[in-house]
Amino acid sequence: MQGQARLAAERTEQGATPFGRSYTLDVLRGLAIVGVMAIHVSQSFPSRIHAVDFAFMCGWTGVNVFYFVSAMTMCLMWTQRTETDPTRKFYIRRFLRIAPLFWLAIPLYLLINGTGPSYNAPNGVGPLQVILTATFLHGFWPDSVNSVVPGDWSIAAEMTFYLVFPFVITAFGSRRHLYLALAIVLHLVNVCLFKPWAFALFSAYYGPGHEAFVWNALHISFLNQLPVFLVGCALFFSLRDGFAKSDAAIFAAFIALSFIADRATGSHEFNYLMINLVLGALVAGCIRLAIRCRPIEALGRNSYSMYLSHFAVIYGLRQFWPLADGLVSLLIAYAVTAALSYLVARATWHLVERRAQDFAHRLTASTAKTTRAEPVTAPGVLLNGRSAGA
Repeated sequence: MQGQARLAAERTEQGATPFGRSYTLDVLRGLAIVGVMAIHVSQSFPSRIHAVDFAFMCGWTGVNVFYFVSAMTMCLMWTQRTETDPTRKFYIRRFLRIAPLFWLAIPLYLLINGTGPSYNAPNGVGPLQVILTATFLHGFWPDSVNSVVPGDWSIAAEMTFYLVFPFVITAFGSRRHLYLALAIVLHLVNVCLFKPWAFALFSAYYGPGHEAFVWNALHISFLNQLPVFLVGCALFFSLRDGFAKSDAAIFAAFIALSFIADRATGSHEFNYLMINLVLGALVAGCIRLAIRCRPIEALGRNSYSMYLSHFAVIYGLRQFWPLADGLVSLLIAYAVTAALSYLVARATWHLVERRAQDFAHRLTASTAKTTRAEPVTAPGVLLNGRSAGA
């Protein structure tokens, strides 16, 4: 509670205000899920036109947009609330936001995909993979990532970030340079130490022929994603309190150090960092401009369920799809996938998510006191509470 009070006091003393509830964050979530669906639809319904398929494949960046928005949303929620036992209540809210729907996805995708050997699980899916997935620890073991629930690597990263977030923001407060410094250190540790060591370890464990699988698992590991979340936290406080020349200097140092480390180790993570920094700048720009688009906002408010369900929708469509691969097939498949995933999301909201969030509110609302604040970017910029996080 002292950390939250200190952040609120800093906001008042500096004369700055946080985002409030931001429709722009819903727009960004909507754009993110549009991109995520694009890459997976194009994998199952390719247009056979290189430029089109490449454009759809770039939708993978949607997950990273989710990360930035998640970090900003967590900072926003933490700085708006002043309550007793904030860390416990934070965990309750985050857990009940993510777990119920995710747990329902586990048996669904086990039924759809089975438990046999696959690219993501060379030795098949067994009790270990299911247990690690159900406890959100699947991001720490290569063949449990994406082997039970498609795309669950990002859920693992989100939940692990939620685990460490209260400690980080309590320690760092609004000192955004500390978030950036930690991001730099973790990036260099991953590139120079952890990734080479882990690649050798797991390549030997899984045997010849699985090097690409191991490399990909390490690329999507939490240690490689955490700097994205930390940059998102720094961007939140920069947007709230104003950017400074020192911010640009730190980012320049980040880029230079990453380039040197990449060339020295051959980790191939420099390009990933640059893409993320560009995405972060675009996210910050959208928030500064208070971008609004109601249809995209609707997708953003339902993006978590759409993320989990669109894999099943694509699988179902592929079973009876009457059109040959091509541009028309791709565009129709994308439109149908988006529409059906949205309908599933609306259903799961009423049947699962709303009930879980009501329960979370009952568990945490007794002593909660939320501070009111005007939006930092434009009048009427709000954050929808039920779309926070994923």
